Amino acid sequence: MEVTDGPGAAATAGPCANIPAEHMDFIRQVLDRVGDKWSLLVIAVLDAGPLRYKDLQHQVPGISQRMLTLTLRQLQQDGLIARTAYAEVPPRVEYALTSLGHGLHEIVTSLIGWAADHHDEIRDHRARAIAAP
Repeated sequence: MEVTDGPGAAATAGPCANIPAEHMDFIRQVLDRVGDKWSLLVIAVLDAGPLRYKDLQHQVPGISQRMLTLTLRQLQQDGLIARTAYAEVPPRVEYALTSLGHGLHEIVTSLIGWAADHHDEIRDHRARAIAAP
């Protein structure tokens, strides 16, 4: 892909060519947000329906409380998930995908599936790269 020089330069070919240069910073931010490992997994898990915080924490192995809280907050800010607080005793809060989040779900599950399908092959490549002088 050819790109002109400079921070505000627009791509002249490839998938970025139709995106105005002034939108690229924001698009990179969105891709960073939805492409991080925790966001992908949270979006994938929420497709089954609304979940409470603890249920999400159990279904996303390895995520810390801090990272889950931060990820949920960021996904909510971007409109990908909705947080619903119920006026009950004890209080109940659920998280669910919005229509925007559902639109991203198929892409997310495809990416996760691809990573799972090619796990062994990628692991072998990494091992060879580390072993190479």
